[in-house]
Amino acid sequence: MKIKYPVKHPHAMSAAAILHAFQTDAAAGISKTEAEKRTKRFGPNIYKAQNPKSIWLILLQQFTSPIVYLLIFGAAVSFWFRDITEGIAILAVICINALIGFWMELQARSSMNALKEMDIILSKVIRDGATAAIPSESLTVGDIVLLEAGDLVPGDGRLLELNQLKCDESSLTGESLPAEKNIENLPLKTEIAEQTNMVFKGTSVINGNGKAVITGIAQNTQLGIITALVEGAEETITPLDKKLNALSKKLIWLTLILTFIFAVLGVMEGKEWTVIIKTSIALAVAAFPEGLPIVATVALSYGMLRMAKRKVIIKKLSAVETLGSTNVILTDKTGTLTENKIYVDTLSFPEEILKVHIEKRSLLIVEGKMEKSAENFEKLKLIGALCNNTTEKSLKGKITLVGDPVEIALALLADTSGLSADNPDVHYERIAEIPFSSEAKIMGTLHKGAHGYLITAKGAVEQLIEKCSQIQYGKSNKNFNENEKKTVLAASENMAAEGLRVLAFAYRTAAAGKDDFLNQLVYVGMIGFLDPPRLDIKKSILSCKNAGIQIVMITGDHPLTALNIAKKVGLVAEDEQNVITGSDLPPMKSLTVKWRKKMLSTAVFARTTPQQKLEIATVFQKAGNIVAMTGDGVNDAPALKKADVGIAMGLRGTQVAKETASVVVKDDSFNSIVKAVAQGRVIFQNIQKFVIYLVSCNLSEIFIVTILGFFAPAAILLPLQILFLNMVTDVLPALALGLGKGDKGVMEQPPKNPKDKIVSNRDWRQIVFYAAALTIAVMAAVVYCQQFITTDSRVINNLAFSTLVFAQLLHVFNMSSSSSGFWINDITRNKYVWLALLICIGALVLVYLQPQLRAVLHLTVLSGRIWLVSILASLIPLGLVQAFTNIWKK
Repeated sequence: MKIKYPVKHPHAMSAAAILHAFQTDAAAGISKTEAEKRTKRFGPNIYKAQNPKSIWLILLQQFTSPIVYLLIFGAAVSFWFRDITEGIAILAVICINALIGFWMELQARSSMNALKEMDIILSKVIRDGATAAIPSESLTVGDIVLLEAGDLVPGDGRLLELNQLKCDESSLTGESLPAEKNIENLPLKTEIAEQTNMVFKGTSVINGNGKAVITGIAQNTQLGIITALVEGAEETITPLDKKLNALSKKLIWLTLILTFIFAVLGVMEGKEWTVIIKTSIALAVAAFPEGLPIVATVALSYGMLRMAKRKVIIKKLSAVETLGSTNVILTDKTGTLTENKIYVDTLSFPEEILKVHIEKRSLLIVEGKMEKSAENFEKLKLIGALCNNTTEKSLKGKITLVGDPVEIALALLADTSGLSADNPDVHYERIAEIPFSSEAKIMGTLHKGAHGYLITAKGAVEQLIEKCSQIQYGKSNKNFNENEKKTVLAASENMAAEGLRVLAFAYRTAAAGKDDFLNQLVYVGMIGFLDPPRLDIKKSILSCKNAGIQIVMITGDHPLTALNIAKKVGLVAEDEQNVITGSDLPPMKSLTVKWRKKMLSTAVFARTTPQQKLEIATVFQKAGNIVAMTGDGVNDAPALKKADVGIAMGLRGTQVAKETASVVVKDDSFNSIVKAVAQGRVIFQNIQKFVIYLVSCNLSEIFIVTILGFFAPAAILLPLQILFLNMVTDVLPALALGLGKGDKGVMEQPPKNPKDKIVSNRDWRQIVFYAAALTIAVMAAVVYCQQFITTDSRVINNLAFSTLVFAQLLHVFNMSSSSSGFWINDITRNKYVWLALLICIGALVLVYLQPQLRAVLHLTVLSGRIWLVSILASLIPLGLVQAFTNIWKK
């Protein structure tokens, strides 16, 4: 039977009818072969993307800038005055410059494509009877998908099974409240917002779990229909692009003013129009740093790829700049500051507390002896095995448990102490579950056995004991009074103070199942789980403190546990006692100035809700901080979006968290977060370096052309020579600066305010100083030549040209950090700088060896004395800048 697609009203069909229509099986799904056939027939599960720029369009755009228009005008002027060679040469330079820009843009685009491929969303599907995680793009109609809290729904689907399933469909329906799902058939004309037996692509699961058959993919989804009505989004401009554009406008205005002044004075002095026009064109060419936008894009994309190799995926270009400016990191505890490898460490029963250790799949009691709690222990193991969602998975021929680390630890506890995690399923059938939520902090399951119903529950001690009316002592149960509850709470406090994560366990038997079964429970005991702190992050936290970055832990865990971990990783001092709990925090609207100050000075927040995490981030932002926030759950998505930089955990992070965040840390390590901040600083530092380098070189060309235009018009640098300078001595060294590894002391400096301009007033003073130094070098060589060697205008022009080439190449060494040494620094360690210099010098040698090229650039063979003057004069800027830098240090 050939399947019919799309099915127009899947919500009005029964689950059996849908499965029949799509020729699939709820338990086994479709086969891999059938999936491939359907993908070929119906296409991949992706929206029709906006067509990328064609290669020809990218090439054409290289000829649409103001500088190209000026050069074309210059070529036309040359042809008008019958200077055919120069006209052809200018057109050739335009083509060469366009090819360089074209190549760089292709490199940047390929880098961005590589980054996109690193961030693939996976969906859990059943194919050939086995569960597998596949890219959501590979999903096809008839696939059976498994959904759980935190997942993004990969396609439209008809629900087959569910358990407490709720979805956030606000992006589709505009309804802010979560949609509760069921599997009942619905009337044909049911509105989208009321189709409770369906899940829709792009929405998110916020509670429970379920199974659905995919009925629509790509354009044949509700979201796809809406998307098709919207035109392709325009490319957004990043803050960095805006700053670069503002800088370019300043340079253009400076050029126009100087050109106007020169033209007016030239007319007044009676200069020839050819001189005035050529000088004006030369000024225009000198002013505009053609490679600036392209070099910035390449530097960003290269830096992002470098981050990717360090387990950090940057999803938004603007996040790079913001990362480098971050001065507050709000971090989770579990898995970020700790190893996220849970071990059973302590068993706490009403009559005794035991330290235990699992070694070689055997339970060892480290301290004490189990004398009174054998019955409690057996019940606790049973609860831990039943109230558990771990699954078995075969990896490289070995069966491993997959799931929550705490539940894996409970399954191992049951297995290693004589109760297999599989055995309870033979005697007890799970018929209902109340999933753990950050609000309730309890998970409960209802099971049907041979002698009735068994209810099992585990969760936070404070919350679970409120659901208990009895406490088990061996084989008998007693009323659970307030004094006993206080004793249990005190024991949990002591365990938490040792850095343990504490969960309480309870159960109840019943003659019949009920919808609300989490009440009148019997308390059995507690387990203290150890999640060891990552001691290797102490250095990273110290690095953050030295860099002026405040680290704040926000966790839903116990305050004493959180404080203990914070002390072990060096986040707070050993005598620190200040912890703010979620119950202490007043509502956002009631926050006083005193409370805000207290929050801003606190390093550990415990027992917080997702809403409070969002509010804490808001408080820090309102105080003027640039906040980076880590998160992994679906409930963290609002806070990740609110933060200046949202950082999702790649290993344990949900799809919603990863989609919302602008940064994904693949190994969940705080060390990687700190490396990302450091790399963000390096990238921005590199951008500043090549911007200062390019602008100072171009400004020096403006000064030199203007001065020579007034005092030695015949020796003025020609537009073609300036173009050669910009192509050879500007772009390649600037690109090398953009690819540098940065200053080793980058994390010893305070964060940069992202609102600051890319070139500050201090930087402008530095640029003018650099440009003046380069101008002095060229003018010194020109004056010396005129006074002591020759007044030949062509020789003087060549001398000015060669001196400026060497001076600009050596100027790259002035871009080193002022705190580093002259011989060993971030520039001399940059292999790309040396490669760029070799290529540039090689290009200059090639020009001088070829008579035709010399003729095009109006160059002549110079004497050894002229070359010596040129080389010596080119050392002046390097000497001036280094001398000034050393004096300034003192």
